[in-house]
Amino acid sequence: MKGYVQVYTGNGKGKTTAAIGLAVRAAGANLKVYIGQFVKGMHYSELNSLKRFDDLITIKQYGRDCFIFNSPSEEDIKRAREGLKEVEDIIMSGKYNVVILDEINIALYYNLFPLEDVIRIIKNKPEHVELILTGRCAPQEIIDLADLVTEMREIKHYYQKGVVAREGIEK
Repeated sequence: MKGYVQVYTGNGKGKTTAAIGLAVRAAGANLKVYIGQFVKGMHYSELNSLKRFDDLITIKQYGRDCFIFNSPSEEDIKRAREGLKEVEDIIMSGKYNVVILDEINIALYYNLFPLEDVIRIIKNKPEHVELILTGRCAPQEIIDLADLVTEMREIKHYYQKGVVAREGIEK
């Protein structure tokens, strides 16, 4: 099966959720999935759910705590760069049918690693690997390379009414 490049971006909710849905669908078809989460290092409920598929879905976080409201530290940059190298090796190994680079667009936005490195990975991925890149602020160069781009657009959100992230819904 030919693998394509998908991008889920935009300021609306649901990018990671869509990617995880695709991962579960792929596992249902007995495909092997790798999920590398950039920027994220905290515990999210999806980590619990995906343990049920640990024979087909592997997930690893390459972040610490969420720094989005501050500037990334040298440790954040170091972890992201090491993570990018690791996922590049994983993609090139051909061991996985689907590779999800969750929040990689936000990692690029914060200059955690060079855009050129991600472009090289996209261009050199094995033919059979489906590659999904998520996160707000997808660079135009990534959008141009992608075969499918979905923009999640926020129209209304209950955060604006003071609702905090809820276990099992937002975290």
